[in-house]
Amino acid sequence: MSEEHQCNGDCGHCAHAAEERQQISDCKLKKNLSGVKRVVVVLSGKGGVGKSTVAANLAAALAHAGKKAGLLDVDVHGPSVVEMFGLRDAALEATEDGTIFPVESHGVKVMSVGLAVPDPDAAIIWRGPMKIGVIRQFLEQVAWGELDCLVVDAPPGTGDEPLTVCQSLPETTARGAVVVTTPQKVAAADVSRSLAFCDQLAFPVVGIVENMSGFVCPHCGERVDVFSSGAADALAAKYDAPVLGRIPLDPRVCASGDAGEPFAATAADTPAGKAFAEIVAAIDASDAFAAK
Repeated sequence: MSEEHQCNGDCGHCAHAAEERQQISDCKLKKNLSGVKRVVVVLSGKGGVGKSTVAANLAAALAHAGKKAGLLDVDVHGPSVVEMFGLRDAALEATEDGTIFPVESHGVKVMSVGLAVPDPDAAIIWRGPMKIGVIRQFLEQVAWGELDCLVVDAPPGTGDEPLTVCQSLPETTARGAVVVTTPQKVAAADVSRSLAFCDQLAFPVVGIVENMSGFVCPHCGERVDVFSSGAADALAAKYDAPVLGRIPLDPRVCASGDAGEPFAATAADTPAGKAFAEIVAAIDASDAFAAK
């Protein structure tokens, strides 16, 4: 046996080397996010609540309000943010040292796995370690620069992607979660797991957003609770978290996303557009961020 170190990967030497690599990576990540004032991680315990739509429009509303905004899509298996910002044909640029430049659209710096996959219709079949590595790469190597707020769109549930983001963000970065629900009680039962997830990780909760919260008639202005009501209030009472706002149903929100034009950037004077602006103002005023 040569003097060169050999083992099966389970020894003190290798463990120490792995720890050193992790420390170097953590330092790079911390330095890369040093210009980001706040990180808002958008979570939900279930699919179908419009979480990506909320995340995309919060970023667009921030930019519309004159803030420097970024949007990181870590929904590896369903990267819909690319479509919502009209970036299907956009190309990423990177330097030889590995720095990746986000693509800008509607005043928002956007990064997503969808921008790095040549075929947008291809299935992304990755196990946990691959997903964790890519998310760390986005946090560590994407040139976010100076941002007032980086919005992170995480997939539904409490798995690898949201866990990686929440555990990777430096404690020196002001960070917090916005949890999205719809008005039904059955939705609240699933979404509550995201709030419990934040509790277990000691990750600050900025508040709750109730999406699809009633329908406001564009002709008479009357409001109708199409999907019942009360889920956000029940969650707020249970977890002592504020309701940041309620976004009414508006078919134009969906149409706008399909057209690659974020609704909050193009229809700010509508009830839904105003709701996004009010939520952004509530986030900006929140004292929940854990800056140290």
